[in-house]
Amino acid sequence: MATDVHYHDYLQLDKILAAQSPESDKHNLPAHDEMLFIIIHQAYELWFKQLHHEADSIVGIMSKPALNDNSPELQTVVHRLNRCVTILRVLVHQIDIMETMTPMDFLDFRDMLSPASGFQSWQFKELEAKLGLKFEDRHGKEYYTAQLRKEHVDIIKKAEGGKSLLQLLNGWLERMPFLKEGADSSFWENYKQTYRDSLAEAEKNNVAGFEEIFEDASSTANRTLSPAACRAALFIMLYRGYPLLQLPFQLLNCLLEIDEQLSSWRYRHMNMVHRMIGTRIGTGGSTGKDYLKAAADKHYIFREIAQLNSFLIERRKLPLLPPDIEKELGFVVV
Repeated sequence: MATDVHYHDYLQLDKILAAQSPESDKHNLPAHDEMLFIIIHQAYELWFKQLHHEADSIVGIMSKPALNDNSPELQTVVHRLNRCVTILRVLVHQIDIMETMTPMDFLDFRDMLSPASGFQSWQFKELEAKLGLKFEDRHGKEYYTAQLRKEHVDIIKKAEGGKSLLQLLNGWLERMPFLKEGADSSFWENYKQTYRDSLAEAEKNNVAGFEEIFEDASSTANRTLSPAACRAALFIMLYRGYPLLQLPFQLLNCLLEIDEQLSSWRYRHMNMVHRMIGTRIGTGGSTGKDYLKAAADKHYIFREIAQLNSFLIERRKLPLLPPDIEKELGFVVV
């Protein structure tokens, strides 16, 4: 017979509540705010673990040879991506709690932490790799794993060697049965002309960018999404009102939200660091605010989706869809 589950035991509170060991206590120089500092960072790592749990499940679904857009699978992906967005919002708001600690409060124990640093959070770097941040696109890539333990570097390298969510997104978009080369070329040419006509004189250079992103298959430098995938993503954005495209649009929008929340977290973190230590170096030896700003400016994972917004046109000017495609995108009428 199964034993009763008790709240305290189920959550292993003996372990969790005994997991805070302030360095200031060990030095017999008690610093009140170090407990807050520890708990907030432990909470961050627990939320990172949950984000990995969600990301792994999403990658697992997206890795299937054919994701059935008419099955609950796509809804599950969107639901879990939305959860990731909500968790990231919580991570941003946790900085509000951290900022109740003043710079002088931090100085009470800061020097005791060296060389420990948030730069050593291998879970965060692994998460970035799983989502799609490439090694070559990282700021400070020459030393971003230098302070990590070997077992943690191995974990990150494994994530970098696997299929990222961004790569799987490319494959999913390429399988989209609309706007295939040849069959719908007249529709695509019609859209390109309408877009060209919508540009102001100062925007005419956008035409070259349009052709490079949506038509130039030889242009593979600094991109993960192929021209076919970009056409499919743009099509989803433009015609998201059709029932079949509503979940795909939510998926793309969730990815943009993830980037936005990650960016918000990085900038809030950067400003907090500047507020706390000014121009001093971080405890891990980084350049502090300058490093964080450079990383925040560069580490946009889904920027290729965001840039597609440059090629939207007004809804009232959208080309009419061919009748067969319009029928496929609607509800089936029996």
